[in-house]
Amino acid sequence: MHLLKDNPLVFQETECSAERSTTIAPPSAAGAALVLSLARAAAAVARLDQTLANHPLRPAFLYRARLEAVRRQAAHDGQAIDPWHLAALLEGLHLRMEGALRIIDRGAIFEAARHALTLHQWLVSPDFDQEGEVQRAENALAAAGSGLPPLLAAGIGLHQWLDEGGERAPIRAAAVRYWGRRGVLRTPIPLTGAAALRADTPWGIEAWLPLFLDAVAIEAEDGQQLLFELERAWVTSRRQIAGRRSNSRAAAAIDVLAAAPLLSATSLAAGLGMAVKNAAALLGEFCAAGIAIEVTHRSKRRLFGLAALAPLRHEVAPARRPEPGRGRGRPPLIPLGELLAPAAPLAPLQPVIAPLERLAFDYSDLDQWMQNADDAIKQTRRVLERIKG
Repeated sequence: MHLLKDNPLVFQETECSAERSTTIAPPSAAGAALVLSLARAAAAVARLDQTLANHPLRPAFLYRARLEAVRRQAAHDGQAIDPWHLAALLEGLHLRMEGALRIIDRGAIFEAARHALTLHQWLVSPDFDQEGEVQRAENALAAAGSGLPPLLAAGIGLHQWLDEGGERAPIRAAAVRYWGRRGVLRTPIPLTGAAALRADTPWGIEAWLPLFLDAVAIEAEDGQQLLFELERAWVTSRRQIAGRRSNSRAAAAIDVLAAAPLLSATSLAAGLGMAVKNAAALLGEFCAAGIAIEVTHRSKRRLFGLAALAPLRHEVAPARRPEPGRGRGRPPLIPLGELLAPAAPLAPLQPVIAPLERLAFDYSDLDQWMQNADDAIKQTRRVLERIKG
């Protein structure tokens, strides 16, 4: 293909006297950039897939990674939403933004959430019509990249699909499946190179293809960091509750907290098959012990997260309470930038537990909670569709 004519790995044949010899063509700048981007993406994806293989937090990682993937996709589709706003909406919490945002601004947040959860449906559980589109997109990837490395083939196929007027959602879902069928991924990690579809990205294939591969590499590297953060928070919290009686639900509750960005007592109770009052008491114990933090400070539908995965507490505004000495009237407006100010990034983490040590933990309750979480996403998507209608 003409896309690879400058690839330094392509051999050219030349005539030398009466015999033929093989020489390596010197790489151009474009060809070298493509090869470097492909190598970086391949290495990052392989590292993440290998780390995730047989990992006990694999379901939790996929749940969080899918939410982050659709949030990225929505942002580059022009529908940006804060990740913790999205997590709170999934828990049924209507964020207290009324004093700070106009109706049109609140509508934009709900529309962004609706768009993100529609992308989630395409990625995880497409309906009949969507499934047909995803399969058609996967066939297009296979046809476009015949004989090429899978990462490169997916990039070329995605570019051609969009160039011909195809939608983004089915080709993104198809890319994850395609890489699984080609042996790149053993786990359906939602790597889609969303950043390569920013509005300011050059669209010529020679310039765009390395950018797509770099975007996939960054997503894989971020995924590795997310897995390390989840593991560190999980293991630290599990060690803090060591020594409890054998029938305690505390360990299972830690697993669920690790999986969920934000969690209510109602969701925890449903996931573990226990009374809501007991789940609330357990979360209260975790807060008192410094294992978890409450991020809403409400009397109802309180939300919690693992303390080791802060800065959640800065992302959901507390319930409004009367100010001493203040009369009636509208509260002062809070700038949107201040309300949604990004928290300080966490320092890079490294894995803290050996593979054999992971097997000492029982995480059998996690699968049931993941099913409950997927059901909550579907319900939230239906609610947001009704709001739109």
